[in-house]
Amino acid sequence: MLSEQTKLRFDREISKFPSEQKISAVMACLAIIQQERGWISDESQEEVAAYLGMPPIAVREVVTFYNMYNQQPVGKFKLNVCTNLPCQLRHGEATLQYLEEKLGIKEGETTQDGYFTLQKSECLGACADSPVLLVNDRTMCSLMDSQKIDQLIDGLRKLAQ
Repeated sequence: MLSEQTKLRFDREISKFPSEQKISAVMACLAIIQQERGWISDESQEEVAAYLGMPPIAVREVVTFYNMYNQQPVGKFKLNVCTNLPCQLRHGEATLQYLEEKLGIKEGETTQDGYFTLQKSECLGACADSPVLLVNDRTMCSLMDSQKIDQLIDGLRKLAQ
């Protein structure tokens, strides 16, 4: 159930578009849900669809197209590693493998302590800075070698505790 505060946030986003195009706020509304709940459940997708007056399948199409939307619960820190071809040529896949070993999980999994979820990502738009990873869909980390990864993981663990 959408809270009144969530509805106010939705309305703020909807107001940025002409009234007959309020469905244009779907991505912003999904981001709000994810920020508040940590992920976007099927039920949440239906709530967004109902609020915006659009078919639930249209919301589902957005959620499943973009990997920034979590379709299941994730750890406190979601790490997206770019493995697109330019990044692969600059050790993107090796970076993913290093993180798998360091965290003791495979891509798509979450650590037992609930701190880290590891995902592959398509192009993050920072090819010149690869290998790159994105933390919680917000913080870009560039030119990541094992030392930088160790520092990042240690720092995030301290934040989580």
